[in-house]
Amino acid sequence: MITAGEIPMIASLPMYARPELNDAIAYLWDLIRKNLNDKGIKAPETLSQDAEGLSSWLDPGLVLSQTCGMPYRNVLHGKVQLVGTPDYGLPDCPPGHYFSAIVVRKNDPRQTLKDYAEATFAYNMESSQSGFAAPLNYAADRGVSFTNRVESHGHVKSANMVANGQADIAAIDAVTWMLIERHDAFSSKLRVLERTTPSTPVLPLITSLTLDVDQVYDAVNQAIQDLPQDMRDAMFLKGIVKIPASDYLKIPNPK
Repeated sequence: MITAGEIPMIASLPMYARPELNDAIAYLWDLIRKNLNDKGIKAPETLSQDAEGLSSWLDPGLVLSQTCGMPYRNVLHGKVQLVGTPDYGLPDCPPGHYFSAIVVRKNDPRQTLKDYAEATFAYNMESSQSGFAAPLNYAADRGVSFTNRVESHGHVKSANMVANGQADIAAIDAVTWMLIERHDAFSSKLRVLERTTPSTPVLPLITSLTLDVDQVYDAVNQAIQDLPQDMRDAMFLKGIVKIPASDYLKIPNPK
């Protein structure tokens, strides 16, 4: 029973969740929760993976979640604390950085980004750094604006729309793209046309303003170290690093 004045705790790790990773994510949370409890920080037993993103990130009872760089810089900065940034060991990226894989159909004869200037661009949502901001900024620098756009409501859905001919091109978060290649058969119909540059900080872990952020960081860091190697490999998770808020805030929004 919740007593008067007690705020229910909430936590989620939704960004790379998919059925194949459910056990690994749940085990990681169990380790984090134990570490938090050992530090005197209350944490929910289970993750609220279906919680609405923005409302849960702004919840005063937020213990831990992972958000996207774009909503962090546009809405959440100053209202939550940055815990740290997961490192997925992506090629040609500094620790804790990533890029978007710009994917097209394998049998599409077009070979350059400009060839797709009038093509249908699928994006997951307008608040996405990797699916919307990064590719539009990258394309704009090359004289392409992708004016013909369709919202898919998910990275996997964007990629599937391209594979099925409902769209021609999409930008997929690099970690999500590696998971798609590993688990989704439709990936065989796709190829990477280009990758966005420069790389930007990965989706950060956040907590509420009320908690000791260093203790939360330590709890997550130790949990990742204690996570079995096969589970870390399943999530491509290498560790966690600290990236300053200024590195997130300096990334431009699409014009």
